[in-house]
Amino acid sequence: MSTILIVDDDEGVTQTFARMLRLEGFTVLTALNAQTGLREAEEYHPDAIILDLRMPLMDGLGFLRRLRQQDAHHQTPVAIVTGDYFLDDAVSNELRELGAELRFKPLWLEDLVGLARNLLKVTH
Repeated sequence: MSTILIVDDDEGVTQTFARMLRLEGFTVLTALNAQTGLREAEEYHPDAIILDLRMPLMDGLGFLRRLRQQDAHHQTPVAIVTGDYFLDDAVSNELRELGAELRFKPLWLEDLVGLARNLLKVTH
């Protein structure tokens, strides 16, 4: 059973994504901020991470930088999901360099499940 960690400060998004992925048979962990997400990743070693870009205190890019510093997570598949369609090129480039896929909200059921399966192809 593949485990996916969802990190998003919007509890409604987090719970909706978690519910949809659980219905598809995934084990899902959730975190409502980057700090909690990093702890969850360190403790449970998810197979993939779906991460919001815009969060208070530490954003998705900060999370990704910290995650990649951990030996256990150099290769963990990550997708950054954002509603911000006008990302700075430097941010987009750094996300790619850090090995994250970029997707835009809203994500419908088929989009989310397809994204999860695509992320897991890298490791399974």
